[in-house]
Amino acid sequence: MHNAQPWKFRFHRDDSTFQVRSDLERAMPRADPSNRALHLGCAAALFNLRVAAAHAGRGAATELLPDAADPQLLAVMRLTDPTSPGHGVENDLALLHPAIHRRHTSRDPFSDEEIPQPIKDALSAAALLEGARLMFPDAWHVQTLLDLVNDAEGRDAADAAASEELKRWVRVGAESAETAGDGVPDYAFGPRKRRGKAPVRDFAAGLSVPGRGTATFENAPQVALLGTTDDGPRDWMVAGQAMERVLLQATLDGLATSLTSQALEWPELRWTARSPESAMSFVQIVFRLGYGSSGPRTPRRPVNEVLDIE
Repeated sequence: MHNAQPWKFRFHRDDSTFQVRSDLERAMPRADPSNRALHLGCAAALFNLRVAAAHAGRGAATELLPDAADPQLLAVMRLTDPTSPGHGVENDLALLHPAIHRRHTSRDPFSDEEIPQPIKDALSAAALLEGARLMFPDAWHVQTLLDLVNDAEGRDAADAAASEELKRWVRVGAESAETAGDGVPDYAFGPRKRRGKAPVRDFAAGLSVPGRGTATFENAPQVALLGTTDDGPRDWMVAGQAMERVLLQATLDGLATSLTSQALEWPELRWTARSPESAMSFVQIVFRLGYGSSGPRTPRRPVNEVLDIE
């Protein structure tokens, strides 16, 4: 959420093992009180680590939540012999590596061009490979989701604590936007919505952003739901890796992508996001997909802030 980058990596030379840990100083108690979204983000970073290992020709063995007494230790990934049975090079992941640097969040309008069914099927398969499910809802369900987002936006606007938490991650002004290592810079806000129904969060939050224009967004946004059967920390780690795999595959397939979680941040709204006709019991994230601008690159923290080597 909000490009907070709530992860830390620790590499142990003696056994070629990475630890992936959560950074609770970057948690969002108001929008994410259970740290569900924090787990999704850290799991996405873990997936990129798996892709990087495969790209480097290394095998990897990954264990989620290995120590119940240390809940901030979210995963351990051990580099293995490339020919190790069951833990060799994941060649299918190596193919995704170019998309890591190309994938950005786009808050621009998308075209009305429909995503071909074979691409949708490939994205659903990508989620399934990581143990989650991806579904493309029918028109009535999409409208329900858009109504939930509108409801959530109204609740956020009336919640002073939510507004203050969001402002912590907004970078407005040339000096702030160009020097920040995290958060959402104003050049990534995208245009204000003049018309249209696309579920795009407005990070300006009432702030004045010189030069920011307006645009008409799509009236029939193409969205997808990613979810799991259960809803605990392990499920969140599974969902976060599936989320990143879908995003990278979508990038390779030429799609622009963005994520929306407003409705999922309110428990009384989240349960209605799922389809009663689906085996997906808990929606973990909502994708907006389509053809258009891929969005600008946003800042990343320096390596020495997120990686320790021992």
